[in-house]
Amino acid sequence: MASLRRMLGIGKLPDDLRGQVVSEHAHHIVEFVPVALRFSGRVPGRSAQGNVRPFTGALALTPRRILGTMSTVPGKAGRAVDHEWISPAGTMVRAGLGADGLVVEIPELDRVHPDFSGTLSLTYATELPPSVLDRLPAREVWFDVPERYVTSLVGGRRR
Repeated sequence: MASLRRMLGIGKLPDDLRGQVVSEHAHHIVEFVPVALRFSGRVPGRSAQGNVRPFTGALALTPRRILGTMSTVPGKAGRAVDHEWISPAGTMVRAGLGADGLVVEIPELDRVHPDFSGTLSLTYATELPPSVLDRLPAREVWFDVPERYVTSLVGGRRR
């Protein structure tokens, strides 16, 4: 299945985003990364307990930002994280970088919207060498997202 995704380009960084991160002198670009989406909780139109869904994505780390995408079809990729290092910190979503990759998590979905409950995370399973991690201004960032971010990931009803 992984070779089929690679052949079809599912998990490839779209050309426009690749051009951006290359122009930002990327420290690290990796494509076709296994991404696990974990959801336990409730949003309008969807509830789950321990639901895990596999995706494929790309991860780019530049002096300017963290960029993580997810793909399900060839030629299309949604941004799961696109956060500039200098942006003000949020309170909803934590993105943590380590030797095993990137974990993006919303530990309390009700921070995004009071009708939501539970937790949501995305795990990008890829090795990040110390030489890359040492060049980053931070290993953890917090940012905020609109409620459609959550509903589009878990398949809930949009308001």
